[in-house]
Amino acid sequence: MNQNWKSLALVGVLSSVVTIGGFKLLGGLDSSHDVIFNEASAPTLNRFTSGGAPSGVPGDFTYAAEVSTPAVVHIKAAAMRQQQQRGMDIFDLFGEDFGFRRGGPQKQESSGSGVVVSTDGYIITNNHVVEGAEELEVVMSDKRTFKAKVIGTDPSTDLAVIQIPAKGLAALTFGNSDAVKVGEWVVAVGNPFNLESTVTAGIVSAKGRGLGIISQKQQQYGGRGAGGDSPLESFIQTDAVVNPGNSGGALVNLKGELIGINTAIASPTGSFAGYAFAVPSSLAKKVSSDLIKFGNVQRGYIGIIPEELDSKKAEEYDLKVSKGIYVKSFGESTSAAKDAGVKIGDVITKVDGIEIDSDPKFRELVARKRPGENVVLTVNRDGATKEISVLLRNREGGKDILKTDEADVALGSLGAQFGDLNQRELQRLQRAGVTGGVKVNAVEAGKLARVGVEEGFVITKVNGTVVKSVKELKAALSSQKTGRVQMEGLYLDYPEDIYSFGFNL
Repeated sequence: MNQNWKSLALVGVLSSVVTIGGFKLLGGLDSSHDVIFNEASAPTLNRFTSGGAPSGVPGDFTYAAEVSTPAVVHIKAAAMRQQQQRGMDIFDLFGEDFGFRRGGPQKQESSGSGVVVSTDGYIITNNHVVEGAEELEVVMSDKRTFKAKVIGTDPSTDLAVIQIPAKGLAALTFGNSDAVKVGEWVVAVGNPFNLESTVTAGIVSAKGRGLGIISQKQQQYGGRGAGGDSPLESFIQTDAVVNPGNSGGALVNLKGELIGINTAIASPTGSFAGYAFAVPSSLAKKVSSDLIKFGNVQRGYIGIIPEELDSKKAEEYDLKVSKGIYVKSFGESTSAAKDAGVKIGDVITKVDGIEIDSDPKFRELVARKRPGENVVLTVNRDGATKEISVLLRNREGGKDILKTDEADVALGSLGAQFGDLNQRELQRLQRAGVTGGVKVNAVEAGKLARVGVEEGFVITKVNGTVVKSVKELKAALSSQKTGRVQMEGLYLDYPEDIYSFGFNL
């Protein structure tokens, strides 16, 4: 059954241009900025329908539409790319073939949606909407247009934050996605098929849904995202109509509060077939806050190998409960959970008081915390319940926030492993009149994969400067001033064919 879902699922609604990544695209990041998000207030709004009906009564979604539409924007992305023939994949279903063929550059365009989350212009969208974009244009609901810069991206959740130079904007209030109930009425707002400010309605069909579609995308390009984090999926499933172009748009409740970022559809045709998926707002809030403050996502790690329980596995392990997360083993290195007193065979039933019945939900709740923060696990051990406080760690096993080095971020965003040329390879290039280069030893998820670079490619120039070693490549990337990188290179078997392509860091 899971394989069927994976074969139907399309990451985002496939509204992206080539990979971007890293710390910035068209400008820098003010790490001292303390973004202020609107928070949901405790009192319940008096009006949900024009007739004064209670919130549970269907038929009138005007309040949610009125509140959310001004804060949902249309994002237009463009990039110039050389093109290269390659096989059909899920990103070609809407004609989005963003590799490079032999021949002149062509302008590639796509579009998606975004949600204004602060009055000073911060916008949450999907990573696949902005990846690889050289130009981003944001169209507001009142038809105003702005050029945008990328503040940061997180391929592991398919989220990104961009910013426009504007003040006093309408911003959506973050709702509590944990409080969302299956069967609750919701509204999706976005720009499907370039139809701006479109509103659809439906109900929440399921929560904590993991489909493997982000990992499917990353595996297509050979590895994890540039940040090194594993994919994280815990989608809200809805039957509100979502189509290509809705990616990055808002899923709101009837109070007009943001409860999710529309990200994916499951469909055999590429258009809506009854199943749409949104990143929960509680996760989106944490990821966007990290991107704004730190330039990357600070994910806390608990250090266990989890297994989702069902009645069959509970019987196999002779457990007293049949729902929760079974602690199968600990991580290879140090484990925060083990050090806190968690034991193999424990069943985790709650995280910070929130009940969990699926592995995606468990991972989401832990990933909302940063290294150095605590989570309280409620565990069932041999029928007895106890609470254990676990101090989370970073991916390196420490407890500190991991600061980013711009040179490392720039190199990592390329999504590849590099090596210096050996003497034989260097001699082959010299016979073709090339003095040196840096070899791409492996291609993972990142900029190079998205523009069609394959293993064995040799980068010879960066912004017109010859590079002959990995050290020189890193220096060339870190020394660029405009954020724009233009590369030249070739394949050893065809040194007469010179490829040129560019992107923004």
